Amino acid sequence: MADNSSLSGADAGQGGVPGRVSQKFDTHFEKLDVDGQALEVLSISNMPAHLDRLLAANAIHDPLRDLPLWAKIWPASFVLGRFLRKYEPAGKSLLELGAGMGICSLIAARYGFARIVATDINEDALDFARANVLRNNLQETVSVATLDVAAGGTNPRFKGFDFIAASELLYIDDLHRPLLKFIGRHLARGGKAFLCSDLAREKPRFRKLASQDFSVSEGRIGVKSQDEDGQEQRRIFSMMILERK
Repeated sequence: MADNSSLSGADAGQGGVPGRVSQKFDTHFEKLDVDGQALEVLSISNMPAHLDRLLAANAIHDPLRDLPLWAKIWPASFVLGRFLRKYEPAGKSLLELGAGMGICSLIAARYGFARIVATDINEDALDFARANVLRNNLQETVSVATLDVAAGGTNPRFKGFDFIAASELLYIDDLHRPLLKFIGRHLARGGKAFLCSDLAREKPRFRKLASQDFSVSEGRIGVKSQDEDGQEQRRIFSMMILERK
């Protein structure tokens, strides 16, 4: 299942960055603090310039799918990664869907999971996630793999995980039904799925759909942070937990 091998040897490039990433993006590693522990995350150095290049190449047809939303460090990933430690993760397995750069998986790996697989459909995101796993020396715990949740069917490689988690994945309405079907087919018996979103992007329709096949509980998590101007702000996140009925 592990897909980190694609960054071994010469393909890993200088500083753990794949050569194909260096050719396409101007990048740097950004240091993040997680409960006093440092994480380094590969970031696009000049996002406005990168977006200008995409516009010039007429490469943005569907903003939700064509913009590099995966390259943003989403606060919900931090909230979800830290939240999972409440569920006695030691020795358990975690599958992250729509992982982007794998922030949630990197954070969760600090709390004792035996196995984590970070998945996404975007190959650029997966390259960044692989680089992040290696940079933080987490390759013994975290692997990276391509997964299209909307493809349907059951994939034996992703069955039987104790936890399935996703952050900011519900903004795509067309993904709601395929996502619930995927969770139903792949979650281990007695397992739980966790879906975290900024309350501003809450989707009541998804909860209604989920309640048809799952027991659904939902809570609110408040987080204080600073904006780019150093001003304190408080954001509220929705944490939805799905369990089989």
